[in-house]
Amino acid sequence: MNGFPWLTVAGAVPLLGAIVIALVPGLPADSAEADRTARGLLAKQLALAFSLLTLVVVIIIAVKFQVGGPNYQFTEIYSWIPAFGVHYALGVDGIALVLIAMSAVLMPVVILASWNDAESGRHSVKTYFSLMLVLETMMIGVFAATDVFLFYVFFEAMLVPMYFMIGSYGVGRRQYAAVKFLLYSLFGGLLMLVAVIALYVYSAHAGHPGTFLFQDLTHVAFSPTVQKWLFLGFFIAFAIKAPLWPFHTWLPDAATASQPGTAVLLVGVMDKVGTFGMIRYCLQLFPAASRYFTPLILVLAVIGILYGAIVAIGQRDLKRLIAYTSISHFGFIVLGIFALTTQAQTGATLYMVNHAFSTGALFLVAGFMIARRRSQRIADYGGVYQVAPVMAGLFLVAGLAGLSLPGLSTFISEFLVLIGTFSRYKVAASFATAGIVLASIYILWMYQRTMTGPVRPEVADMPDLRPRELWAVGPLIALLIVFGVYPKPLLDVINPAVHSTLSQVHVTDPRPQHPQPLGTVGTARFQLGNGQTLVASGGTQNEKGSTP
Repeated sequence: MNGFPWLTVAGAVPLLGAIVIALVPGLPADSAEADRTARGLLAKQLALAFSLLTLVVVIIIAVKFQVGGPNYQFTEIYSWIPAFGVHYALGVDGIALVLIAMSAVLMPVVILASWNDAESGRHSVKTYFSLMLVLETMMIGVFAATDVFLFYVFFEAMLVPMYFMIGSYGVGRRQYAAVKFLLYSLFGGLLMLVAVIALYVYSAHAGHPGTFLFQDLTHVAFSPTVQKWLFLGFFIAFAIKAPLWPFHTWLPDAATASQPGTAVLLVGVMDKVGTFGMIRYCLQLFPAASRYFTPLILVLAVIGILYGAIVAIGQRDLKRLIAYTSISHFGFIVLGIFALTTQAQTGATLYMVNHAFSTGALFLVAGFMIARRRSQRIADYGGVYQVAPVMAGLFLVAGLAGLSLPGLSTFISEFLVLIGTFSRYKVAASFATAGIVLASIYILWMYQRTMTGPVRPEVADMPDLRPRELWAVGPLIALLIVFGVYPKPLLDVINPAVHSTLSQVHVTDPRPQHPQPLGTVGTARFQLGNGQTLVASGGTQNEKGSTP
């Protein structure tokens, strides 16, 4: 362990908050409505306070992180289950750090936006916000774990609070969506558990016991066949979590049935565990298998980009449309990861953060609209910009971020993914570029149908955003603009981790092909317009025969 256990503290603070909220005394069923409202307000305030405290701890970690220092920092390691070589081991590189920071930023935003989401009376308010804080602990743990078994524990434990947040507090077919989400995730988790156990078995060699420590496993030489099978066990679990086409079908149902804040955590953070796992575990533990399966994965990623965008265009439900746009965006992220170039993988990591902010803002503003209109159907809106101009303006900025408009941070990440992919896989990058055109169609058409045109009678009295709602969505819009203008702080943190990952996969960036200048090939004479003669024989000579 190195110094103060900052990562443990960052994960413990929201868990402590969940316990404190759970210990808030309940009220009898016949209690006055005012008393129940006051008790619910206390639970919300506690949740917000603990989420902000977690954000402060994460900011301290980010400030203390040494760019260009050791690859893994704030490391902690304790023996947990000695008989099986399991450790409580934490540490962050640049990629894990930005994803933890992303999670810490989103949680207070989601709590503010979800202030009234648990008021339906089906379940207690304090349970809903306790589940959010428990989920935050799991999210920090899954990004910080450097023991594969510990990672698996957090990976599976995340399902529990999300299952109840969808199934108990969602809308529409919430129970169907929650069960579908759980079954898909458990199936992927089962495959990964088999691969995790196999990792331990194959890591035992030359009389040494097996290990689950990530750093030790990177030095184990697995045979090509073993790598391929273990890679598939991890990759399918991560592809379901991401989700990557064709493992995506649970996401539209889950996002549509979730409360907007729950959808932000589901799509903005939980799904990033899948793409993070591809970078951390698939590439670095199984480099030969990663290179072997790359062509297939690139095909799936490109199909996902185009399929998600095309299907999004035809959606009639606001939240379902945003969910399908995320499937397209995850295709871009996976494309960047497996292009195996520095630019593409840096862009993919940055894309994870930017997608969380842009899609989070879209879900939240859509949720504010739905709370007012009591409908998720796009056709039930029209002319909103005339009655709620601030809401319409923020929805437009979030939508433009979704189509990667230059000047917003999503443009930088998508540009890096495409240019990095093009340097090695030109055909894949060319097809993926069509996703940009399709994105402009589904975003602008959604905005046109909901915000422009004559004011529908049902939205004529729709109020604009309230101060609490502005405080929720405003920081996300601000971050999209700030990092669109100045992404250097994020890129400086991400780049060293990307270089380390690619070195572990034993790949280097393609060398740029510079055209050779006139007069430098073979042995030939070239007559210039000013009367000078250039003689080329491995170099360029002037008229006096000297070679510069």
